[in-house]
Amino acid sequence: MPYTAFISDLHLSDSRPEINRVFFQFLLGPARMADALYILGDLFEYWAGDDDLGDPFNARVAAGLKNLVDAGVPVYLMHGNRDFLMFDGFVRASGAKLLPDPTVLDLYGTRTVLLHGDTLCTQDKRYQKFRRHARKRFWQRVFLAQPLWLRKFRIERARVRSERRKLAMDADIMDVATDAVEQSFRDCGCVRMIHGHTHRPARHIHMVDGRSRERWVLADWYKKGQYLRVSAEACTPVDLA
Repeated sequence: MPYTAFISDLHLSDSRPEINRVFFQFLLGPARMADALYILGDLFEYWAGDDDLGDPFNARVAAGLKNLVDAGVPVYLMHGNRDFLMFDGFVRASGAKLLPDPTVLDLYGTRTVLLHGDTLCTQDKRYQKFRRHARKRFWQRVFLAQPLWLRKFRIERARVRSERRKLAMDADIMDVATDAVEQSFRDCGCVRMIHGHTHRPARHIHMVDGRSRERWVLADWYKKGQYLRVSAEACTPVDLA
């Protein structure tokens, strides 16, 4: 039965060897049997710029994706909140195609919208302000002009501050806002949505303008690997050992 695989929020790092093993086995197993692989953001724990492809682990991940593409499985990549500085260098090394957020596609006859998911978390005003600022090309050019070691230092420091802030926040603020989800469904005219970011894997049903819409939230890979297997018949979360 033909299927397409969806993953997000892997947060890959050379400091997590077990989940890295799961990822590379996934590329050699279920991903090879898929019609396509979609990575909906946050493939890495963070990405400081394409010049970090000199890091052996980063190069190995890119090579693993390129091998999958060379085997005939297209790979589509969407920016997340941790890896929005991926550009042409990573695309060339991995063979992946970079997707805009959101992206709409016909998935086995079902009109589906794909997002990373952070744009739906509109209650977190502070994060949304940062996101708008950090996605501007001028800000990115200035940041990427700094030495790689300094960029990594600043990202690590920002991550520590972010984790502290999360501990003090209401968890619901960091989840998607229902009105943002419903408006996204209206804007794209889709009946299915697939996204990550929130680390709250689940299937949700929304009634939008009297019509039932389906929303799938992808799992993060901090404790285990999981992909969403989508076919013409069903959407099925599949755990990876």
